[in-house]
Amino acid sequence: MNPFFIAFLVFGLFILLSSFFTVKQQTAVVIERFGKFLGIRHSGLQLKLPIIDRIAGKINLKIQQLDVIIETKTQDNVFVKLKVSVQFMVIKDNVYDAFYKLEYPHDQVTAYVFDVVRAEVPKLKLDDVFERKDDIAIAVKRELNEAMTTYGYDIINTLITDIDPDIQVKNAMNRINAADREKTAAEFEGEAERIRIVAKARAEAESKRLQGQGIADQRREIARGLVESVDALNQVGISSQEASALIVVTQHYDTLQAIGADANSNLILLPNSPQAGSDMLNNMVASFSASQQVGEMMKKGSKTKNLKSGHHTTHASDSKLDEEGNPIV
Repeated sequence: MNPFFIAFLVFGLFILLSSFFTVKQQTAVVIERFGKFLGIRHSGLQLKLPIIDRIAGKINLKIQQLDVIIETKTQDNVFVKLKVSVQFMVIKDNVYDAFYKLEYPHDQVTAYVFDVVRAEVPKLKLDDVFERKDDIAIAVKRELNEAMTTYGYDIINTLITDIDPDIQVKNAMNRINAADREKTAAEFEGEAERIRIVAKARAEAESKRLQGQGIADQRREIARGLVESVDALNQVGISSQEASALIVVTQHYDTLQAIGADANSNLILLPNSPQAGSDMLNNMVASFSASQQVGEMMKKGSKTKNLKSGHHTTHASDSKLDEEGNPIV
């Protein structure tokens, strides 16, 4: 076989095979003929004229993300770094504009993000930047949509993913936050301590009240027992004075016995002589006698005052009255 013919067949086969090409999913291919736009081919097996037509470029139709880091100043003169994530994609029907009108889309998007962020952030204080980061993201998306739609790009979303102030500013913010939390903790601790003090005071007051009530009941029962004891002794022919002496002496020795029953007691009872019970009885009798005399004197004084008041009233009623009702002296 002629070698020339073989070479011709190989060349023809190569030309035929180069006429076919495949386009991947979510990709668009731009075809030019002699340098002029011919058409756009989408996913699948495609055909072009060999030598005459050529693939000018490929356009990715997937959603892409561009992270832009910007350093700017806030209204309160704090330098802060913001990381803005822009998610965008080529509009399927505007592949021509995306390919021919814009050569470097990432640079274009970055420039618009810088412009918007550096226009919005200086209007806000640092705390407001953290609180209103969504407003900044919305402003960036709005500006990008207005600009990039012309070039065949659709801005899906914009996110402020990081706000990074200077390290000294962050330390100061952390100290402020820690001080505020310590203040709140101190307020709660003070309130808890106040509640404990009030509860303790109420418990002590209730304890004192119950203790006083118990002492009063005890003394009432002791007095009642003494009365019953004196009545019982009187019934067997013992006088009240002798009964009182017996009770006093009995209580005195009961007290001594109670003190001696405690081995660790360091209480000293004064006076502690054998005549202590007799002296105590004599003092009680003298006190009772004195109080009885004072009571009788007060009764006599009250009766005398009442008699004088009654005599004066009778004398005034017996006097004659003039025409105006006044007594005639």
